Amino acid sequence: MTSQVKNYNVVARTFHWVSAVVIIGMFGVGLWMVDLSYYSEWYRTAPHWHKSVGILLASLTLFRLVWKLATPAPSVEGKPFEQIAAKLAHLAMYGLILVIAVSGYLISTEDGRGIDVFNWFSVPGLGALFNSQADIAGEVHFYAAWSLILLAGVHALAALKHHFIDKDDTLRKMIGVSK
Repeated sequence: MTSQVKNYNVVARTFHWVSAVVIIGMFGVGLWMVDLSYYSEWYRTAPHWHKSVGILLASLTLFRLVWKLATPAPSVEGKPFEQIAAKLAHLAMYGLILVIAVSGYLISTEDGRGIDVFNWFSVPGLGALFNSQADIAGEVHFYAAWSLILLAGVHALAALKHHFIDKDDTLRKMIGVSK
C-alpha cells in the first residue's frame, strides 16, 4: 500500500525489529543445537525453546502479513529496479519464514507428537505425511534458513546503502524518524 504516511507505524516497526532479532537468534541457536551431544543438559531444552519460538514467530509473521495488508505504509524509495527488488526480497523473506516454519513443524511432528509451546499450549502433530519426512523437511529447513539469513543480510546492507550513500529516508522510516 502506498500512501502519504512518512513512517511505518509502531506496530509494523515492532514486528520488523522483533522478527529480525528472533530470526538471527534462531539461526544461531539452530546451528549450535545440531552439534549438542545427547549428554548435554541443553540437548532437550534447546530444541524445545527453538520449536516454541519458531511457532510464535510463524504466528507473528502471519499476523504481520495481515497487518501489512490492512495498514498504510510509506512509499518505497529508490530507483525503479531497487523498488522492485525490495518488494521481491520482502516477499521472499516472508515466504522463507513460512517455509522454515512448515518444515520445522514437519521435522518435529513426524512421530505424531505435537509441539509443546513453552507449556502454554500444544500444536497437534499430524504424524508422517510422506516417506523420510523428517530428513527431507530437515534439508528444506536448513537451506531455507541459510537463504533467509543471507537475504536478510542483503536487506540490511541495502538499508545501510540507502541511509549512508543515497541519504534517503528508507532506514529512518523503519526507525520512525523520517524527515
